Amino acid sequence: MWTDAIEDAIAKTLQNIDRFGEKFPHVSRNGTYELNDNNDWTDGFWSGMLWLSYEYSGDERFRQAAEATVASFHKRLRDHVVLDHHDIGFLYSLSSKAQWIVTRDESARQLTLQAADVLMKRWREPGGYIQAWGRKEDAKEAGRIIIDCLLNLPLLYWASEQTGDPAYREAAVLQAEKSRRFLVRGDDSSYHTFFFNPETGEPIGGATHQGYSNGSTWTRGQAWGVYGFALSYRYTKNPLFLESAKRLARYFLEHLPEDHVAYWDFNAPVQEGTYRDSSASAIVAAGLLELLSHLEDQDSDRAYFQEMLLKSMTSLVERYATIGEEDAEGLLKHGSYYVHGGVSPDDYMIWGDYFYLEALMRMEKGITGYWHERV
Repeated sequence: MWTDAIEDAIAKTLQNIDRFGEKFPHVSRNGTYELNDNNDWTDGFWSGMLWLSYEYSGDERFRQAAEATVASFHKRLRDHVVLDHHDIGFLYSLSSKAQWIVTRDESARQLTLQAADVLMKRWREPGGYIQAWGRKEDAKEAGRIIIDCLLNLPLLYWASEQTGDPAYREAAVLQAEKSRRFLVRGDDSSYHTFFFNPETGEPIGGATHQGYSNGSTWTRGQAWGVYGFALSYRYTKNPLFLESAKRLARYFLEHLPEDHVAYWDFNAPVQEGTYRDSSASAIVAAGLLELLSHLEDQDSDRAYFQEMLLKSMTSLVERYATIGEEDAEGLLKHGSYYVHGGVSPDDYMIWGDYFYLEALMRMEKGITGYWHERV
């Protein structure tokens, strides 16, 4: 099943090279991807898909297309095009860092280190956190962290390993610890976002931007937590990060519907037409694979996580993938971007496609993503 799913994904990705040209896919409307000129937070995922496809197939067409995206990321950093956010890790871990991991290209390594420096500029004192969105002087956003940032921290951990400079790692550890303390709730659910007083660092409270309500659990946010804490554990071996990943994973899995693919928010009323978010389940599948790599055989959660991973991935392949739909642009149907905002609440999400392919590659070929160096 996994090989067939990968082959289908590779074929669609190859078709999309011609469809997308020099542009980058974001989310789709009515089955057609919206494209941009490398100015959105999601553009690294297309690059990552190209690198995964190249690693699997060896087809030089994927390598050439992937290298072209990295050239675009060189230009984006040089011209500072829409980089006033914390998603620098999404952009550069899956593009230039991927190129470094796959080809050991020194210019790609240097570009990735420059990107880490850009992310470090978002560190805010006295609060001691990475500001999620907006400029430092933006009063509305100056005190905001969001759970998504956990997937941007591997860029900083990696930069510290590469340079020997502890500042990158220290910032990442403090951000992960702050996320653990304030974004993870006592019942193992999570806030999407949390605010602090930017002048004093005093905690204000949790909220949401894309979830159902401030007190609800936005499923994609929970998914970022599962994978993000597992990656922070990989880099630090702090048992609290491993425990947080396990707690969030169990909550996510225990609140899934019968087909093992998440709705867009765990607190959204379930009725006919309630939107799913297949991308959240794809992220958790990839996160579970990372988490399982750190669990001993005797760990009481291991068998449960393994069982649920297989159930979720089987459901994604059999019920949500576009296998057999030769002209489909995306790999996973029924993803949700911003339900309250009315933006693509039931369509393809490029990050959903990426994490679905990453999970398949890891399950079938042992090819991990690009969040860390290969051992």
